[in-house]
Amino acid sequence: MADLFATDPTPADAPNRPLADRLRPKVLSDVIGQEQVLGPEAPLGVMLASGSLSSLVLWGPPGVGKTTIARLLAQESDLHFVQISAIFTGVPDLKKVFEAAKIRRGNGQGTLLFVDEIHRFNKAQQDGFLPYMEDGTILLVGATTENPSFELNAALLSRAQVLVLERLSLIDLERLTQRAEKELDRALPLTGHAREALQEMSDGDGRALLNLIEQVAAWTVEGKLDPDTLATRLMRRAAKYDKSGDEHYNLISALHKSVRGSDPDAALYWYARMLTGGEDPRYLARRITRMAVEDIGLADPQAQTICLHAWETYERLGSPEGELALAQAVAYLALAPKSNAGYVAYKAAMRLAKQTGSAPPPKHILNAPTSLMKDQGYGAGYAYDHDAEDGFSGQNYFPDGVPRADLYQPVERGFERDLKKRLDYFARLRSQRGSD
Repeated sequence: MADLFATDPTPADAPNRPLADRLRPKVLSDVIGQEQVLGPEAPLGVMLASGSLSSLVLWGPPGVGKTTIARLLAQESDLHFVQISAIFTGVPDLKKVFEAAKIRRGNGQGTLLFVDEIHRFNKAQQDGFLPYMEDGTILLVGATTENPSFELNAALLSRAQVLVLERLSLIDLERLTQRAEKELDRALPLTGHAREALQEMSDGDGRALLNLIEQVAAWTVEGKLDPDTLATRLMRRAAKYDKSGDEHYNLISALHKSVRGSDPDAALYWYARMLTGGEDPRYLARRITRMAVEDIGLADPQAQTICLHAWETYERLGSPEGELALAQAVAYLALAPKSNAGYVAYKAAMRLAKQTGSAPPPKHILNAPTSLMKDQGYGAGYAYDHDAEDGFSGQNYFPDGVPRADLYQPVERGFERDLKKRLDYFARLRSQRGSD
């Protein structure tokens, strides 16, 4: 695995330049991590080897090398590099960029246009890139921290390959730390555990790590700092979390699947991750109640009640005490017997209802408040179940001409085991009544 940052030749003013700038890679082989993108058999490795670079969208968290990779792609493809940000660039600016690229193309020079935060362009602005991508005026490399499937136009995505960049691992961050120490010409005054704690503070962001290293390197200390002393001097970087973005959906998916998978420890971890990221506890209360309905259902009818009580407790206590009630509900759901039989039955009933359209109920179960309705046969032949010896008539309640459907299939878990016995009991009686 190559390094994310390599040392540039050191100019005279190097000590005054930020450490991250001094350690920028000079070639793609110097980039740490992202082997899944840059390796010899990976997409970019294959493109460069064949000399056929296509437009790209680099999707990944901050500080993993998106801008650096784009710049080095231009360098290794002999393309003129132009960088813009969707935050600060308007339509007039884009027109100037495209015109300059046209002139460059006429002179035999291609243009790699790097668009940072490309997801911030609206649909019309994104569409504006298409003709210039198609005729070869530009080779577009967009960078985004948001899921391109949700944020970018289908037309643009169809003309670009999406490459996923990953947050740096602790191994990657250690190699980056070693590069920094070599550039600084001294080791950081940290114990082994403190060194690892420093790297964890960066949350997989290489640029953030170098900024932290630069702060630590400026301190005058005796001996080596332990993790507790380091924590008092540095603030841990806030975890990446966007309550309306991709990370939000990733974490709620992780929480939901941990509950469904009966793992209370993982479920509580993801619940805590969302809270520390700033998620609204009311959103979590609603989602865990949904889990009780969808994934537990009648296997444990009490689960839904516990969620609603936890939600009410949160509303009365507020944060942070009320969040404990929600945490207890999460743990209960994870350990409850699971069944989606009710959910499956509801979906099947909805499909059947759409298929049968406006088929009326059979006349024998319709009320007949008027003589005309009685004459039409409303209510004729209705068997009052309470009059039956076992409280069950076995009559048909589906529309005439619609075959009986077995929609609800309870599982042999939890309370649904008892419901299955009841269902089988009534099925036997219905069969007997039908054969009489």
